[in-house]
Amino acid sequence: MLPVIAFPNIDPVLVQFGPLAIRWYALAYIAGIVIGWQWMKRLVRLGPAVATREQVDDFVTWAVLGVILGGRLGYTLFYGFERYLHAPWEILYVWQGGMSFHGGAAGVILAIILYCRQQKISILGFGDRICAVVPVGLFFGRLANFINGELWGRVSDVPWAMVFPNGGPLPRHPSQLYQALMEGLILLVIVQMLISIPAIRARLGFTAGAFLAGYGVARMVGELFRQPDAQLGFLFAGVTMGQLLSVPMVLVGLWLMLRAKPVAAV
Repeated sequence: MLPVIAFPNIDPVLVQFGPLAIRWYALAYIAGIVIGWQWMKRLVRLGPAVATREQVDDFVTWAVLGVILGGRLGYTLFYGFERYLHAPWEILYVWQGGMSFHGGAAGVILAIILYCRQQKISILGFGDRICAVVPVGLFFGRLANFINGELWGRVSDVPWAMVFPNGGPLPRHPSQLYQALMEGLILLVIVQMLISIPAIRARLGFTAGAFLAGYGVARMVGELFRQPDAQLGFLFAGVTMGQLLSVPMVLVGLWLMLRAKPVAAV
């Protein structure tokens, strides 16, 4: 018998009122957005000035749309293209699940560009503040994946392996917790340390680049323990879709850090 830790088997539905169900996954999105929103309102007070607190408030709607539309479209293109090609109306079935972080990130980046141009504020400076709080949402999202018993890890004999309800009889890595730690807590500490340094804040785009590169690396490492999506499997040479999509993030992140030039003294 392999040593395993019992999966907590938490009900994905926190509370239900008739047909209305409040799920942990939805609460993770809400918590990430609300905490990140309020945290960012404090960060924009730091120099150099990039936006007002009111502009942060106004951007929340843009960010939510970017996450939802980008995340859903990204999942459609990267993880379920053939399925949705034959049944395109199912793209609207968001209650069935299916969101892509990389698609959501692209949606938010587009929202940042459009909003900052409309408001005539610094795209890179505003992006730095946003990227400094995004790991909060990633942390809650991965915890929600764990509670849902989804996106489990590969089969393993480590002492902390778990048998997931829908993951077959063999114990697996609780890779959702690994990703919550790397993409959430560790990355949050790093970007918060960077944004707290005046000289780094003056290099517009540096913190955003560090986040993109840091997430890309964390995701690629996490994918080494995570079971590939069943409909895709491994793409080539043991590479997963998550790893492939993370490579451009690392490259763009490094480019942003290398090109970041100091602005006026803060």
